[in-house]
Formats: sequence, C-alpha cells, structure tokens
Amino acid sequence: MKKYKKGSKKLLNAWAIYDWANSVYPLVISTAIFPIYYGIITDDYIDFFGYSFKNTALISYVTAFAFVILVFLSPLLSGIADYTGGKKFFMKVFCYSGSAACILLYWFEIDNLNLSLLYYFIALIGFWASLVFYNSYLPEIAYQEQQDKISAKGYAMGYVGSVILLLVNLIMINFPEYFGISDSSGVVAEIKAMKLSFIMVGVWWFLFSQYSFYYLPGRKYYNSQKSLDNSSINKKGIIFSGFHELKTVWDELKNNQILKTFLLAFFIYSIALQTVILVATYFGEAEISWSEGEKTFGLILSILLIQLVAMFGALLSAKISDKIGNLKTLIILNIIWALICVFGYYVETSTEFYIAAGLVGLVMGGIQALSRSTFSKFIPSTTNNTSYFSFYDVSQKLSIVIGMTLFATIDQITGSMRNSILLFLVFFVIGAIILIKLNKKIEHNLLA
Repeated sequence: MKKYKKGSKKLLNAWAIYDWANSVYPLVISTAIFPIYYGIITDDYIDFFGYSFKNTALISYVTAFAFVILVFLSPLLSGIADYTGGKKFFMKVFCYSGSAACILLYWFEIDNLNLSLLYYFIALIGFWASLVFYNSYLPEIAYQEQQDKISAKGYAMGYVGSVILLLVNLIMINFPEYFGISDSSGVVAEIKAMKLSFIMVGVWWFLFSQYSFYYLPGRKYYNSQKSLDNSSINKKGIIFSGFHELKTVWDELKNNQILKTFLLAFFIYSIALQTVILVATYFGEAEISWSEGEKTFGLILSILLIQLVAMFGALLSAKISDKIGNLKTLIILNIIWALICVFGYYVETSTEFYIAAGLVGLVMGGIQALSRSTFSKFIPSTTNNTSYFSFYDVSQKLSIVIGMTLFATIDQITGSMRNSILLFLVFFVIGAIILIKLNKKIEHNLLA
C-alpha cells in the first residue's frame, strides 16, 4: 500500500471521511430514532435489577455511567496508543464494536432489557472512544495551516452524511410499504423500519470507515531519539501520560486565572447544555401532546430542524462575536438558553415544540463553536495545545455525567422531565454571571 505524506490531499480526505462514517450514530441513534423507539417499546416505569425506574431516567443513568467510563478511559487509551503506536488499532476496535452494537440494537427489546442496554452502552462507548484517536490524528496528518480547513471539512461531511441517512430513515419509517416492510409477527411496519435503521447505521459506519483505515498510518513513527527500543523509556509513565498531562494543565491553571475562570463557566453551563441536547428527543416523545400519527414524523423533523438551524446559528454567532467579542456573545447565548429552558417547561403542543427546536438549534451551534474557539484563544501561546484540549474534552465529559445524573434523578423522583429542564436554567444563569465578571476583569486589565 502506498504511503501518503503528511499534508497530502489523499490523506486529508481519508481522515475527513471518518466524520461521514461515524456522524450517523449521534444523529440517528443518540438524537433522532432510537429515543423514539425506546419511548414506544418501554412503559413509563420499568424494572431493572429489582428496582423500578422511570424509563427516561434509566436511559439517562446508563448514558451518565458510560461517560464516567469515558472520562477515565480516554486519557488512559491515549497514553497507551502513543506508547505502542497503535492509534489505528484502537480506533478500529472502538469503531467496529460501536458499529456492531448499533446493528445489535435491532434486537433491543423490553423482555431482554439487561442485554439490550448493554448494546446501547457499547455503541456509545465505541463512538466517543474512537473519536479520541480520530481527533489525535489531525496534527499528524495535517500541517498547522491545514488543520482548520480539513477539520471544518470533516464536520461538514459528517453533517451531510448523517442528514442523508436520517432522511432515508424518515421516508422508510413513514412509508415502509415502499421498502417492502410490512407488519409481521406482531411488530408494526413503522417499528420494524426503526429497527432496520439501527442496522443501517452500523453498516454505514463500518463500510465508510474502511476508506479512512486504508489510508491512515498504521502506527506512529518515532525518530532515532524516541525509538521504542530505547531501554530508558518509562513504559508505565508513557502509558499513564494522558493523566499526567491533565494534572499538568490543572497545575498550570492555578497561575492563569482568566483561563481557569472561563473553564469554570464552560463546565457549569455545559452541565445544562450537553444534557438538553442529549434528552431533547426523549422530552418530546414523553412530554408533548402530538396529534394521531404525528409523533414519529414530528420528532424526526424537529431534529432535522435543529441540525439545519444550528449551522446558521454557528455562523451568526461568529459574526456577532466579531463585532462585540466572544465573551459578550457567550453571555447573550447563555441568557437565551436560560429563557429557552423557561419556555421549554411550558411547552405542551407540537407547534410549540417545533418553535423550541428552532430556538435550540439557533443557539446550540453558536455556543458550542464559540466555546471551543474562545478556549483556544485563552490558551497560553507557549504551551502544549493538545494537553489543554484533552483537559477541555474531559471537562465536557464530566459535565455530561453530572448533567445526565441530575436530570435522571429529578425525573425519577418527580416523575416529570419538565422539572429537570427548569433546573437547568440555573446553570445557564450562573454561567452567564461568571462570564460577565470575567469580561469586566479583562476590560479592567486592558484599561489599567
């Protein structure tokens, strides 16, 4: 096989195509179709290991537990991959296990709940863990001046690919007869089409990833000074280097109050932000009054609406930040998010849910893109950017753990997802307050 040099068009495109391959998982499984399927086949309360759980609370707890594993797994695997040069091997392991688990979701049934939730758990781990190695390839295959462009290209390809498959699934679910899908063995055609969409995600993810795996370098090449044969290498130290880098960043933050304060604000509002994104479809399925035959189509249409508006929102937020600055724009976005939470608490009808979906999309793309770019600007210029972004990634995953756990607990205790949504406005308000204080401090320093 021909080896392509760093920066080559072939190698960069091969890397970007993995976004096309894997992005169908977060859109179809995490966000759109699986939450609808889960809501249909489960009762409001289900037994799990002898305990009665509200169905939405249970799936939230499982999601939170998966992210707990990822918080510890990601730095550990990064260290091992750097030492062994097995970056592509680990990426393949999680890609293949994740895609296989998506296929196994076809057999997700309430009568076999323990094994079914394991499929969901493995698919989630597979997607997020494979991204650790996928993202870490970027500085190895692209020069610094190429990285922004190829990263954006990968994101765009992932967006287009996932929307294409979701549209196919939407047509298949609403018109199953056109695909030769009919009621059988007590399973209605619409449900069967949903189950088949899980298989399509797994196959899509597996097949399109092969192009990336064919061209991406199979191992990391070391120069003579860093040869793996060098007996002075501390193997244990290298394997746990991911954790060591996180600790180094933590120690450095003590002397960087601006970045430390921004990370605190980011962590707090991410608790609400990431949770709302993950549970939006479950909320729509359980809490909204849909007219007969409208629910499935309406929910998937809402997700497509969010995706489309999010792209526009990201561009709009970038333009606003150019005029008034990143922090002021993030403050505005947090306040809008808080107002959306208030609105979401009172949403009852499908029309109101569509409006809420549009508003979520408008500020979702903006706050995610702007948070990452703002963090990048605050990183000291003479430091290891990879270590800081690894810390950023772990912070985000920890916020998901806390957010999903809080959401699940309130949902379980009160029996309503609305109370959890209302609580999250507090996190957006606190995030905005911290950013306001940070912005005043920076402006004061500039005037001083």
